Amino acid sequence: MDARQIQRLRPMLNKFLRQFDDCFGRSEPVEHLRTYVTGQLSDLPRKSLEPIADAAGERPRNLQQFLSLHAWDEERMRDLLQQRVARDHGHPVSIGVIDDTGHPKKGDKTPGVQRQWCGNTGKIDNCVVTVHLAYTAGDFRCLLDGEPFLPEGWANDRDRCRKARIPDGVTYRPKWQIALALWEHAVANGVRFEWLTTDEAYGEVPAFLFRLDDRGQRYVVEVPCPFTGWLAKPPVLQKQHHRLPGRPRRYPRLKAKSLPASAVRDLLRYSPILRKVPWEKFYVKDTSKGPMVWEAKVVPFYLKREGLPTWPHWLLVARNTENHDERKYFVSNAPAGTPVEVLLHVAFSRWPVERCFEDEKGDLGLSHFEVRTWRSLRRHLILTAVSHLFLAEVHESWRGEKSGTDGLAGPHGHLGAGPVALDDRPGKSDVPGAGGGDHHADPGSPGPLPSQPRQNQTPAAA
Repeated sequence: MDARQIQRLRPMLNKFLRQFDDCFGRSEPVEHLRTYVTGQLSDLPRKSLEPIADAAGERPRNLQQFLSLHAWDEERMRDLLQQRVARDHGHPVSIGVIDDTGHPKKGDKTPGVQRQWCGNTGKIDNCVVTVHLAYTAGDFRCLLDGEPFLPEGWANDRDRCRKARIPDGVTYRPKWQIALALWEHAVANGVRFEWLTTDEAYGEVPAFLFRLDDRGQRYVVEVPCPFTGWLAKPPVLQKQHHRLPGRPRRYPRLKAKSLPASAVRDLLRYSPILRKVPWEKFYVKDTSKGPMVWEAKVVPFYLKREGLPTWPHWLLVARNTENHDERKYFVSNAPAGTPVEVLLHVAFSRWPVERCFEDEKGDLGLSHFEVRTWRSLRRHLILTAVSHLFLAEVHESWRGEKSGTDGLAGPHGHLGAGPVALDDRPGKSDVPGAGGGDHHADPGSPGPLPSQPRQNQTPAAA
């Protein structure tokens, strides 16, 4: 935004930021908050501390101390942000999206920086990686939270950690564990995700899926092609009927000569169960090269947990009609009767988090941080999320629209134009969760699933 637009929005911005006043014990940090957020919303070409301070006529050192030394409660600020989203932007078919992003850096002083995969540059690079949780409901989207990823090399070098003021309690955690902590914190603040989705970097970890199962969170998560499971549940022995000599066997266990769990790519190639299910075409979205159409099929799928098959999930396989070698595999714990188009809608709903990264990096300076302490980095992530939420609400206000959903039933059962546009759209009663019930009240003993979710009789695109 330029100076004229910011000035016009000043009353709205001041009202928005006043909700965070109780995060501060003094008036000076409150003014620094306004300076920081105003700078991020401005049209400055670079939005690190020094340019923001210069534009506001402020000493850069004051903003440095605001991030690193001043006493204020950034955790409270995060809670208030999430509670506002839960209160003002809740929706029956909201989707949470988990992803991480890289921030290229020079030098070795920024907390967590090292040579690692950087999605921003598409190669191994010297960068900081942060894990994020996005919230999307139709046209509305924002980042609810973000946490720096601390590599093992950093975590094992406590002297280096102390120089960066990384608390001793902060240790290495895999990204999927960080993601679960972000999700659990948002849920504790009242945010409801009707669905959760993420890419195969998180889906490849069965423990990640099992935690979501145990907490009753619906998901459609991409998994890599070596991910294993069964299409037919192998028999399980619950107890020993005849005592045999030797060491006692553990029960329950798989029956002898049971088929091992197979990779999903092999199931697609060789399993008669999956091969006999016909491909069905679905219109996904419009692109600059024309409509994007994918084919999909779905079958019950049993994951492997502690050596035993789980209750039935779904395996969704999708392939590009223009290139059959481009395939995607998804696992879902959706309830019985969930339409295939709903599963596809969630599966292809990861783009909002990418747009959030584009907005925060391009417009708000998410990657422009130049800090050397852990607290400064975390505070920067939270402040940027605050700026982004204000921006998202301004855009929604200017459009004069309520948050809706793309292709799914709204709160009154109406359907919008969505990325999965089919002739036979699901009505309100067909959308999982429309009645508000918990589909996993007892995760260990779900109701029987049909042989296949409901599919449309007439494909939308040929």
